Amino acid sequence: MLPAKKIIDCHVHVAALPDGNNGCYVSAKLLRSPLFRFLIWKHGLDVNDPRSANQRYVADLRNELRQSLHVSKAVLLAIDGVYDDKGNPDQSATEFLVGNDYILNLAHRYPETFLAGVSINPQRRDAVEEVHRCADKGAALVKVLPNTQQFDPANTRYRAFYRAMAQRRLPLLSHVGYEFSLIGKDQSVGDPNRLRVPLEEGVTVIAAHACSYGLMLYEKFYPTLLEFVRKYPNFYADISALTLPNRFRMLLRLRENPEVHRRLLFGTDYPLAVFHLPAWGRTGTGALWDIMNTTNRFDRQFKVCESLGVRFHSFEQVVKV
Repeated sequence: MLPAKKIIDCHVHVAALPDGNNGCYVSAKLLRSPLFRFLIWKHGLDVNDPRSANQRYVADLRNELRQSLHVSKAVLLAIDGVYDDKGNPDQSATEFLVGNDYILNLAHRYPETFLAGVSINPQRRDAVEEVHRCADKGAALVKVLPNTQQFDPANTRYRAFYRAMAQRRLPLLSHVGYEFSLIGKDQSVGDPNRLRVPLEEGVTVIAAHACSYGLMLYEKFYPTLLEFVRKYPNFYADISALTLPNRFRMLLRLRENPEVHRRLLFGTDYPLAVFHLPAWGRTGTGALWDIMNTTNRFDRQFKVCESLGVRFHSFEQVVKV
């Protein structure tokens, strides 16, 4: 039986190539990486025609959303760059950049399918001003990836930035755990314990990947997840990427504690693959067969987690959209 209302995916990436006018950037090193080579092959993108490639990627994403039985909208995520000690852009240290205006324009052009998840590195000189500018333009959240953007979320210098976010009621979606898709300079800043400062400043914080450590062997941040759910009413976690082999142990841990489910938000980490491996031996044959034959990534994520008894909610629980 289909849900009465489709939900919103709060964690969707845009693989935007720089066209000289869209404020995006991909380093030559990252462009040669296995991830980008796979995306180029998967979507049939022509890197020599970036404008057409970007249009095709967006068209593929919109088409997959329209075909989904369970998901109607996606929060598209920008990715800010690295900034030096003076708050100036450091392009030599930046591997990937998806500009805020690019994401805001897509959300404005396709409001029926997209919401804008801007990215603001709190190290940047104009971080507070950018919070207000993006909020005025309709941003739904702010995404950060400390491992790649080379900043420590626990730095008290960023309190003004967090206060501005709390004032504008912009949730903070922060990567947690190891970072493999992009270059991770300092993996220690992926520790969710470093998110206490924004939580204490009143920011609604969404920990990506349900605080999964991302190293397959064990989930060292599971106690932190439980503590934060009990201690902070403004804390949430998304279930993005939890079917990946290096993270699905956390998905299995979530089955053990239904108390956490009330704070879980749906997310996929699109365009990454969604694996059906976690459902093997843990769900009925009919349900598993249905999952294996579901090619829509949004629906497969929904079905795998649902089949395991992991409950989740839509992004509207955090912010009115």
